[in-house]
Amino acid sequence: MKIVVQRVKEAAVTADGKTVGRIGKGFLVLLGVSQSDTEAQADRLAKKMLGLRIFPDAEGKTNLSLADVGGQLLVVSQFTLYADCRKGYRPSFTNAAGGEKAERLYEYFVDICRQTDPSVQTGVFGAHMEISLINDGPFTIVWEENG
Repeated sequence: MKIVVQRVKEAAVTADGKTVGRIGKGFLVLLGVSQSDTEAQADRLAKKMLGLRIFPDAEGKTNLSLADVGGQLLVVSQFTLYADCRKGYRPSFTNAAGGEKAERLYEYFVDICRQTDPSVQTGVFGAHMEISLINDGPFTIVWEENG
């Protein structure tokens, strides 16, 4: 399972021309699921992500978590995080999980996050989406949780 966490001042996701998720200060999380991923990986990844201390404290040090700053969370599925570009010019997505498994683990990850913050916003799994954001910093972390 792979995520891209972006600390944002605001972010929104639209599908079919309608805004389906919008947050203020917080994390925009792009989530990719591979063929070998498990619920145990989702548990570890969500717990660690929710505890990340990447917001500045009163002294400007990255010392505060999402909960510490009352931040919000927007989680969007993105299978293209598992693009393999080693051969040729057209990416291969054979490492990405199939739709049913990917959707199940994506929803599982979101449910774990909602146990901490019921207001978690999401995109629409499998839809063509447009994301707008103001990255704060910029501060972006790419992270993979392996078995």
